[in-house]
Amino acid sequence: MSGTDYVHTGVAQLVEHRSPKPGVGSSSLSSRANIFEMKKIVAYIKETYDELVHKVSWPTYSELTNSAVVVLYASLLIALVVFAMDFCFQNVMEKIIYPH
Repeated sequence: MSGTDYVHTGVAQLVEHRSPKPGVGSSSLSSRANIFEMKKIVAYIKETYDELVHKVSWPTYSELTNSAVVVLYASLLIALVVFAMDFCFQNVMEKIIYPH
């Protein structure tokens, strides 16, 4: 056996030795992982709640109403512009396709 064969065999045996095989002692590791994941999820939910309650600045009712009115007027204006463009384009196309 050459020196490189020995090194590759040693690495392969090391990897095989350290990697867990299915069904051998994995139940305790997976239950620990599940508990750890559950603690992370609970901590995330608590932090999210804390941020939403204490750090987020929510708009007042009048600010919300004013914003809604601005959005309504902007939507109506855009709808009217699109309608006008469509109407003009339709008339131009009718003149081109059906000239009298």
